[in-house]
Amino acid sequence: MTLWLGLMSGTSMDSVDAVLVSFGEPGVNIHSTLSLPYPEQLRHRLLQAVRNQADPDEIGELDTLTGQHFAKAASDLTHQSGVNPQEIRAIGSHGQTIRHQPSGAAPFSMQIGNAAWIAEATGVTTVADFRSRDMAAHGQGAPLVPAFHRWLFGSAQQDRCILNLGGIANITWLPAGQRKPVIGFDTGPANALLDAWCLDQTGRHYDENGHWAHEGATNPDLLASLLSDAYFSKAPPKSTGKERFNLDWIHTHLQRFPDLPPEDVQRTLLQLTITTILQQLPQENADMAVFACGGGTFNPVLMNELRLGLGSVHLATTAELGLDPQWVEPVAFAWLARQTIAGLPGNLPEVTGASGERILGAIYPA
Repeated sequence: MTLWLGLMSGTSMDSVDAVLVSFGEPGVNIHSTLSLPYPEQLRHRLLQAVRNQADPDEIGELDTLTGQHFAKAASDLTHQSGVNPQEIRAIGSHGQTIRHQPSGAAPFSMQIGNAAWIAEATGVTTVADFRSRDMAAHGQGAPLVPAFHRWLFGSAQQDRCILNLGGIANITWLPAGQRKPVIGFDTGPANALLDAWCLDQTGRHYDENGHWAHEGATNPDLLASLLSDAYFSKAPPKSTGKERFNLDWIHTHLQRFPDLPPEDVQRTLLQLTITTILQQLPQENADMAVFACGGGTFNPVLMNELRLGLGSVHLATTAELGLDPQWVEPVAFAWLARQTIAGLPGNLPEVTGASGERILGAIYPA
């Protein structure tokens, strides 16, 4: 049995999720899991960096500090599991995205969390920087997880849509029997705006169980203003992040609505997430099933509204397919590390827009 370790921290920047797994063909066996919250000061500095409020010295320090935090997550998980690090073939680390600019004359995507620190601290070969090669091949560099979705969740009989509800929402459409190409892209914000507004107005990092949003009412005029953003009507391949959808973006739209109760804004932001997902879901098959993963699956208000919007379309979490929704993405990066070590491609050109399949990532030997 070969063990792999996956590390992931998304745009919510709440913690590093770590998983220790082995793979079948296909199939995933999770042996141990751990979430290591960011220290509050480090999280604050990362959030400032995302808002372009960090000079080169700060970026350099954050790269090291984040790498050390990822290394601690991997080391703590290894210790918790009782596994000898030499039994782990490799670690796949997504890193922490602080800037994603896939368009323009010099596109780039920056994930910090220096993987050399992870390899040095754990004694395990570490694979990181998964996005750069896809972008060099003229792709978006994201989303990368659809290749894993196809490998694990593809069905010969059923059209499936895997919906990730992280800070940003993205979908992967898996046609039954792979009769058509996989479709995958970011639909827009999932929790990013909800968390940003909640923190700004209440001091809490997120709206637990959606209670605050439940107290408010959707404002149709504000919702229409939010939906006017050109990203939502843009054709894929496309990807986005907090560079676009952030607190400043909310305040720009609120200039026309200065007197709205903050809970109504929260409810409207939740409806924005629901509407933009529903509008961009493939409509080719009414028998399609939607399987959600990510932190948004723990928000019952969000899930209930999504279920209402989907009508007769089956909605469940990926737990129904055998993988806990909290661990899908860290498992995916363990799988991507396995692809890299095996010399196999990790991207789907039809998803990212790259000119072809590529072996992803940089390898830091043990």
